[in-house]
Amino acid sequence: MPAERTATSTTRSSRRAALDRRTVLTEALRMIDEHGVESLSMRRLGRALGRDPMRLYRFAASKDELLDDIVELVLSELEVPPPAPTSDWEAVLRRCAHSFRELALAHPHAVPLLVTRPLSTPLGLRPQGTLRPLEAIVDLLIGAGFDPKGALHGYRLFMGFLQGHVLNEVQEQVADPDETDDLLRLGLHRLPAKEFPRIRALAHELAAFDGHAELEEGLDIVLAGLVQQLRATT
Repeated sequence: MPAERTATSTTRSSRRAALDRRTVLTEALRMIDEHGVESLSMRRLGRALGRDPMRLYRFAASKDELLDDIVELVLSELEVPPPAPTSDWEAVLRRCAHSFRELALAHPHAVPLLVTRPLSTPLGLRPQGTLRPLEAIVDLLIGAGFDPKGALHGYRLFMGFLQGHVLNEVQEQVADPDETDDLLRLGLHRLPAKEFPRIRALAHELAAFDGHAELEEGLDIVLAGLVQQLRATT
């Protein structure tokens, strides 16, 4: 029996020693995916990992730092193809946009973090992984012929549209999926008709929202603007 206890204790110690930063962040992201950002705390995360919450501070000094690191983890999955002499920069940005949308749909509760966390941290103090899309897209646009200032403007225009799009898409929630009438399906019948006539009249269009198609239409406009800017400077 003592030998069995020793072996069990050794196994448990090995499992505890295997805890690393990625494991902590992956579990934290899983909690957000399932229950929202509000569900995440060091205490609950420690319980989910079977660890003393105080031990988790070696991986993130605060909850704010933990949230920044989760943003970095999500953005590590973003596909931003490296530029090449023959790159079609518009096609690259389209692929990047659809990759970002796929991440948003996979982690809808994390989307507000992707948009708002950078607001609380100066650029140079953010996790480096969160800056890689900025570096890659600016590099892509400079390689396409934009001057550095124009490339930065292009990045801001592109990401501003993209973040706004995914925020709109993930907030499109259905009140009653079994209801066939669009007004009832979206819960818009609860709105006073005299105060919200336009929104109620748009029930069908709101219910028929196609995120992929809307993204493509928006990209057409954004990229056309960037092409026009590039032509004006060359």
